Amino acid sequence: MIDNVKVGLLGVGFDANSTFRRGPAAAPPAIRTALGSESGNPYAESGVRVWPSDSVLDHGDLDVPDEKGTREPIDVIERGVSRALCETPRLVVLGGDHAVTYPVVRAFAAKHGRISLLHFDAHPDLYPDFEGNRFSHACPMARILEDGLVERLVQVGIRSFTPAQHDAAKRHNVEVIPAYSTGPVPALAFDTPVYISMDVDALDPGFAPGVSHPEPGGLSVRQVLEVIAAMRAPYVVGGDVVELNPKLDRDGGTAIVAAKLACELLGRVILNGRAD
Repeated sequence: MIDNVKVGLLGVGFDANSTFRRGPAAAPPAIRTALGSESGNPYAESGVRVWPSDSVLDHGDLDVPDEKGTREPIDVIERGVSRALCETPRLVVLGGDHAVTYPVVRAFAAKHGRISLLHFDAHPDLYPDFEGNRFSHACPMARILEDGLVERLVQVGIRSFTPAQHDAAKRHNVEVIPAYSTGPVPALAFDTPVYISMDVDALDPGFAPGVSHPEPGGLSVRQVLEVIAAMRAPYVVGGDVVELNPKLDRDGGTAIVAAKLACELLGRVILNGRAD
C-alpha cells in the first residue's frame, strides 16, 4: 500500500443489468466532476480532507463487458475490485447500477473475511431473479445472502417491498428499517467491519431526482449522513454509491448529492471507520 493512502476510489460504470432505463454507466465521471467542483470544498464534514487528497488513490474506471444477464461482467468486476484491494485494502466504488454491488462484495469478503453490510435503498433488491435475470440490479442482495458473503444485512430507507422480497428478508434474517418508520433511525452498532452500499434512490426524489427508479417518500440527505456518522463498527472497509443516472440529471444536482455521499463515505473510511 502506498504511503499516506488510506482508501482507494474505483469507477464501475456498468448498467447492462438495469431495468426500465439505462444510464448509470455514465455516473462515475459525473460524480468525480462533482467531487472536484469549485462549488464545494475538499473536506468531509468530519474535517478530513477527501478530494483531492493524498489519502485517496483514484484507480480510474474498470472496463466491463456490456452484457446483460451473463456471468462475465460479474467476474470482470470482481477481479478488478480484487486488484484494487491489493493496492488499497479499503475502497469506495462509484457505480454503475446496483448489480455491481454483488461482485464488489464478493471481492471484499475474500479480502476482509467477516463483514456486515449496511444498505441504503428504496428497494430491498432481494428478488431471486427479475425478468429471468439473476444478475439484475433488483437481485444483488439475494445473491450476496445466498453466497454467505456477509454476517449481517441492515437495510435503511426501504419503501418498495413485494411479498416475495418480504419472504426473502425473513428467511435470511435481514434487518429492515423502512423509510416510513416513526422517529429517527436508531444508532446502529456492528461487531464486524462494515461495507456501506448507498443507492441514490434511497433518497426522496425531491433531493435526488436523477435516478432511474424514483420512489417518493424517501430519506433526506441529512438522515443518511446522520446514520453513517452515528454508526459504530470496528471499522468501515469501504462501500459504493450507485444508481445515479446522469441522463435524467438535468441540472447536475443529483450528481452533487451523489458526490456528497461519496465524500462522506470516503471521510468515514479515512478516519478508520471511527464515529468520533
